[in-house]
Amino acid sequence: MSPKLSRSRRTALAIAAVVLAGLFLPIYAIYRRDVGRAYDRITTGSQIAQTRCGPLEYATTGEGPPVLLVHGAGGGFEQGLELGQALARDGYRIIAVSRFGYLRTPVPPDASAAAQADAHACLLDALQIPRAAIMGVSAGGPSALQFALRHPDRTVALVLLVPAAYAPPNEVRPVRVPRGAAFLFDVVLRSDFIFWAGSKVAPGTFTRSVLGTPPEVAARASVDEQARLRLFLSHILPVRPRRLGLLNDAAVVSSLPRYELEKITAPTLAISTADDLYGTFGGARYTAAHVPGARFIGYPSGGHMLVGHDAEAAAEISAFLSVALARSARF
Repeated sequence: MSPKLSRSRRTALAIAAVVLAGLFLPIYAIYRRDVGRAYDRITTGSQIAQTRCGPLEYATTGEGPPVLLVHGAGGGFEQGLELGQALARDGYRIIAVSRFGYLRTPVPPDASAAAQADAHACLLDALQIPRAAIMGVSAGGPSALQFALRHPDRTVALVLLVPAAYAPPNEVRPVRVPRGAAFLFDVVLRSDFIFWAGSKVAPGTFTRSVLGTPPEVAARASVDEQARLRLFLSHILPVRPRRLGLLNDAAVVSSLPRYELEKITAPTLAISTADDLYGTFGGARYTAAHVPGARFIGYPSGGHMLVGHDAEAAAEISAFLSVALARSARF
């Protein structure tokens, strides 16, 4: 290779490196801004309760009858606060917990749904709340169900929103992982940057595989609904402080047993959509069919994020809790 050609190649590589750096640095600056805001969001507004079940992170909002809001996969206390906004406006006190492995709540040796349910009771003890309604969202469903079973005297009402719940595989479609989600989680849980970049470059893939919602449903949604989906996805950042919780959820949800649903005495409401890509429709309907007096609301579409039905579902939950609390006050 001649010295002249070698110098030309080195010059070309240097120019390419400068161009790539010029493209990457502004992108990385935006990422640093976004991830910085994400870490600011999870490091403010919560407290640690030192309970007999160990340290538990939580936050509260609103005034009124207490509702323990149990977040789904990829969440934490701040997801619970967001999901409970409508109820807080309607006059409920939302207690949003970070489940095992999420944010500042550690993973104990026993991180089962039953142990998590007992930890919910421990948190209520620490807050001196004798009884509460409990709302389990998505992967928060198993521990909410276990709370109603293990602590019936403390359960005013049970709400299951797109819940991970048992369904007989020979009767209805069981809970499942959307196409591509297993690979996606295995990769993105290791890096905030990969999750951030992937959500920007392939929003449709993330809508399907992370939010469990058909991309075509999201595409037809209103501007406000699309903004809600983008916000919800962005608030899964940062993923690293949620990694252990997500891995524990995967272990719990992958082997859901049938609980003794017939022994649940609390008024129960289960809500899901037929096209939820996590397959919660069958489990929600099956649960409602076997819990005495339970009600099931099934929407034909909307995916795991209840696109087009979010406000309607929130109104249904608020009305249900109002009736359940009135009934509880009479006894």
